[in-house]
Amino acid sequence: MTAEPVSVVAPALPRPLLLRQRWCDLAFLHWAVDPAVVAGFFPPGARPDVLDGRTYVGLVPFRMIGAGPAVGPAVPWVGTFLETNVRLYSVDATGRRGVVFLSLDADRAVTVAAARSAFGLPYRWSRMQFSADGDERRYTTQLRRGAVSSHIAIRAGGPAPDGTIERFLTARWGLHVARFGRTWYLPNAHPPWPLRTAEVLALDDGLVAAAGLGGLARRPPDHVMFSEGVAATFGSPTPATRPRAVGGSFPGRLRNP
Repeated sequence: MTAEPVSVVAPALPRPLLLRQRWCDLAFLHWAVDPAVVAGFFPPGARPDVLDGRTYVGLVPFRMIGAGPAVGPAVPWVGTFLETNVRLYSVDATGRRGVVFLSLDADRAVTVAAARSAFGLPYRWSRMQFSADGDERRYTTQLRRGAVSSHIAIRAGGPAPDGTIERFLTARWGLHVARFGRTWYLPNAHPPWPLRTAEVLALDDGLVAAAGLGGLARRPPDHVMFSEGVAATFGSPTPATRPRAVGGSFPGRLRNP
């Protein structure tokens, strides 16, 4: 099946709703690559999503604010932390577009443990720093195990165009993840991104290489954006593939992580 059209309006979320959180001060750094280069990183049932014959590798640092259950109060300390992810852009056999995370670094150990256990996402506990000075944003990530680090500085500019590539990279209404013997689609919904242009002031990144993508981040990104952020809600996961021998559904604890 072909992919659904790219839309800035999220589909209705399947119930029950699971999580809510706010993503703030995001830098979007992207490199265009041949889809064959990254095809082996996708879980069964998902493949690289392609725009004009290319797919993209994203390096996205940001602040997570108030993550917690969709119903009830946010968890101020546990749910607020810094994160940097390395991601790919996916589409499954049903046509749903999403992302596949190669790594997610966060500076809150309890959150890392919970996300790995409940969702099977490749979170790691890292030392991280963030600073803002006018339109400049600086992000630092240092793995607690090993010498891998990332240092990013950008300057945000004016409003970004509402173009094809901007929609392709940010109108992603879920993620694909292999868990319990099959691939799942975990959907989310949020308002359209308020996007700004941005320029890279400094980039010394080892996270992309550590994810298995060699020296890609040694060259300048092909596309850079910034956003002050959006509030997001996650719905219940749905299968993207048939179950394999080791299981077929998320356990009940996923509904109340």
